[in-house]
Amino acid sequence: MPVELKLILEAALLAAGRALSLEQLQGLFEEAEQPDRTDLRRALQALEQDYAGRAIELREVAGGYRLQVRQAYAASIANLWQERAPRYSRALLETLAIIAYRQPVTRGEIEDIRGVAVASNIIKTLSDRDWIRVVGRRDVPGRPALYATTREFLDYFDLKSLDQLPTLAEIRDFDSINRELDLNDPDRLEEPAPATPSQDQS
Repeated sequence: MPVELKLILEAALLAAGRALSLEQLQGLFEEAEQPDRTDLRRALQALEQDYAGRAIELREVAGGYRLQVRQAYAASIANLWQERAPRYSRALLETLAIIAYRQPVTRGEIEDIRGVAVASNIIKTLSDRDWIRVVGRRDVPGRPALYATTREFLDYFDLKSLDQLPTLAEIRDFDSINRELDLNDPDRLEEPAPATPSQDQS
């Protein structure tokens, strides 16, 4: 495996600041010089080994590969972001969890599970974040939209596939999730608090 290939991939991943697919990494090279997928994977595996024991890691997610800070060091660098963003509401996190575990699912089905109405701004925020999208229509009167999670959702939560979602029994409380999101995303917008106390208790 050429050292130069590994260094080019490292530079690209560092500059991109996001996940890059194998196709995107191949596109760094002229067609006549493009490495095949086997060579790319070998170079990426070598990079992953280089970062063993360091504060950064090469992580494979649904969108490809990216360089990131290891979770163990997230709290130590949190002060780099002086302005802490407000937390997501419990209603938004519950809605996202239902979509992730029951997809494809309609808004009405989400409301049946939560026992309260889903505010339009929750669906809009999740869509704006590219965490959910409409994947079809339920074949019932009114043909309601079916929502499912996206590749961006998987990338954000460090997942290669939905199979890596924790079981429902393993899910921690939403306050714990919010603490992690505080560290991971300083530019987040808060969802307005639910209209009635019953929404957060559902």
